[in-house]
Amino acid sequence: MRLLSSKASCNTHGQDSSYFLGWEEYEKNPYDEAMNPEGIIQMGLAENQLSFDILESWLAKNQDVAGFKRDGKSIFRELALFQDYHGIPSFKKAMVDFMAEIRGNKVTFDPNHIVLTAGSTSANETLMFCLAEQGDAFLLPTPYYPGFDRDLKWRTGVEIVPIQCTSSNNFQITESALLQAHEDAKKRNLRVKGVLVTNPSNPLGTTMSRNELNLLIDFIKVNKDMHLISDEIYSGTVFSSPGFISIMEILKERNYLKDSSDAAQVWNRVHVIYSLSKDLGLPGFRVGAIYSDNDEVVAAATKMSSFGLVSSQTQYLLSAMLGDKKFTKNYLLENQKSLKRRHRMFIYGLQKTGISCLKSNAGLFCWVDMRHLLSSNTFEAEMELWKKIVYQVKLNISPGSSCHCTEPGWFRVCFANMSEDTLNLAMKRLTTFVATITGANESKKNSGTSRRTMSLPNWVFRLSSRDHREQEER
Repeated sequence: MRLLSSKASCNTHGQDSSYFLGWEEYEKNPYDEAMNPEGIIQMGLAENQLSFDILESWLAKNQDVAGFKRDGKSIFRELALFQDYHGIPSFKKAMVDFMAEIRGNKVTFDPNHIVLTAGSTSANETLMFCLAEQGDAFLLPTPYYPGFDRDLKWRTGVEIVPIQCTSSNNFQITESALLQAHEDAKKRNLRVKGVLVTNPSNPLGTTMSRNELNLLIDFIKVNKDMHLISDEIYSGTVFSSPGFISIMEILKERNYLKDSSDAAQVWNRVHVIYSLSKDLGLPGFRVGAIYSDNDEVVAAATKMSSFGLVSSQTQYLLSAMLGDKKFTKNYLLENQKSLKRRHRMFIYGLQKTGISCLKSNAGLFCWVDMRHLLSSNTFEAEMELWKKIVYQVKLNISPGSSCHCTEPGWFRVCFANMSEDTLNLAMKRLTTFVATITGANESKKNSGTSRRTMSLPNWVFRLSSRDHREQEER
């Protein structure tokens, strides 16, 4: 008799994807400047560590808040006792005001329509439970965040149908690709409940164009049983033009008045995911949110949020921090400058190695083009290259196949989760490797000899290009 449930013992979590396996290898041998200088440098983790000094400075100046005091008196007991799962009103107000500030106050958000969750992972899964039944599908443009295979599918039973985007137009969504994905779902007898996009994109590091956003609104306007989810957790990381356009701004531009019957149907089917993990660099605080003008969705998501609440202490601290408008204005400005500076440094390092990447203007990573380093234009060759980068170069990066990219040779590489010295070392390692592999390729062409296969752990061969096989099955 099976001791665990089928859900607990199934392998649909996605943990055996190369995206997560790279993390496992890093954790076995993490780089440390003093203790392990030959270790693996983590470039597969989208964390923003560039503006901690601003956060720490605010905490130093507001020690009463950090010490859970109000007017000099402890409120520890008040925060330690049970709190309603609707969330602390002052924090919800500070959260929606911060979201509006990021969007240049072109749109506003009602605190009564925000649902707090334990990070965006919880927010995305909660929306799936609210909007879809097991076996229903959502359309997602490729490449997409590998964690969505876990967040959207694992416990909900929802399917993901890819909207196949390509480098020919910088991976933008086209009408033909959107309609083809819809047709693909129909052929699989899947009921499509909507479209989910990340804007700015993870892993591309680009903002969506006004044309793309209007295309999506038009799509759900025609398909009245579909929803549109815009995951905007990187909205505050935009560091250069073009600027960020929220889906809520598009609705406003189209003069959709919420009190008109036709427009209300569209507003009620557009939902925004937000988090403080990327924009404020606080993934450990586990603060996410769902914003929706649909009262039924808000009510259902609020009840479900009891399975993943944000602690009262966290809400109290951040309500004070985000309520400090002088702080938020300075933080957003300085963080933008830091990201732009680090991005420029990273791009320059790549260029010195002869590697280019997709032009980007947001996020904590770049979509790096290593197609010229592949031994062949196949996903097998991509996995071969990835293994060498992890084990020989000792850099953990994310292969495009783990992001369901349709073209081999693209990689997501993060640049904001380390010091400048560590990034310089990573670029030095990569430069040496590229020179070696380029020379080896030339030698191979001239001599016709083949290279020996390197010794790798057994799980690497079990991967066997699992990710690329998934591409062929889709």
